Amino acid sequence: MAQMNMKEAIRDAMRVELRKDPNVLVFGEDVGKVGGVFRATEGLQAEFGEDRVFDTPLAESAIAGLAVGMGTQGFRPVAEIQFVGFIYEALDQMFIQAARMRYRSGGRYNSPIVFRTPFGGGVKAAELHTDSLEGLAIQTPGIKVIVPSNPYDAKGLMISAIRDNDPVFFMEHLNLYHAFRADVPEEDYTVPIGKANIVREGSDVTIIAYGMMVHTAVKAADELEKTKGIKAEVIDLRTLLPLDIDTIVASIQKTNRAIVVQEAQKTSGAAAEIIAQINEKAILHLEAPVLRVAGPDTVYPFAQIEDAWLPSPARIITAVNKVLEF
Repeated sequence: MAQMNMKEAIRDAMRVELRKDPNVLVFGEDVGKVGGVFRATEGLQAEFGEDRVFDTPLAESAIAGLAVGMGTQGFRPVAEIQFVGFIYEALDQMFIQAARMRYRSGGRYNSPIVFRTPFGGGVKAAELHTDSLEGLAIQTPGIKVIVPSNPYDAKGLMISAIRDNDPVFFMEHLNLYHAFRADVPEEDYTVPIGKANIVREGSDVTIIAYGMMVHTAVKAADELEKTKGIKAEVIDLRTLLPLDIDTIVASIQKTNRAIVVQEAQKTSGAAAEIIAQINEKAILHLEAPVLRVAGPDTVYPFAQIEDAWLPSPARIITAVNKVLEF
């Protein structure tokens, strides 16, 4: 067991799989000698060589296209897109070519690819660096979407993603790279894709979140219990596609109220899909409408005002108070 932050845990997962499987390759812009813009791949090229950990041109479409081609030839690429706002250049390769490979080839080929990308706000980054674009991905059949919230899950989910025979969009929140350290096994282990985690038990309301918003939700839940005695259950989704709706429904059967928190803009995001599935499968257990706490439907703002744009514990507490009034 070792103390790792999330960046170190992700790097350790890649190291485990590079050692285990000679078909695993890591590539992207500056991931080699430099170790990536956030040093998530630092030291991997020195350990495994330039044939397995290598730099690419500044061309996201080429990075993703290379991954698709190598995936059909038996390799397991881990392709880094340097910032989430840059995936637009690679959407065809990621969400059309990779995601449909198994279907369009009648099962002859697959795309065992991990597309890694940092995302998320609160770090005063430049435009196109901090958007939350998971909503684009979860509307794409054939690709899995993972958003870890802590170092232990990040390592286990990354190993699971690299071993998966379908493409995985692995989103790493910028604000969590160095946020805290936690105990992470140094050996090989996995966290299952498609299984949520209850990080805080409660009986009065269910708060559903993922990524950085899990920590925002826990802060709100702690404040609710401290000031009002309200016991909120917090679910860390960990995976957005496939969605663990069973864990969500089981929690709502106990609490009868729910809030969904996302950093992305409100309209047509993960929260909207989660609420739709709750209405389909648990509406008779609800005593109030399911509310969303999300970013407003605007372009992500300049760094100087982003704190006012992002969901906060106070906004979650307001939403909880609303559903408890019913």
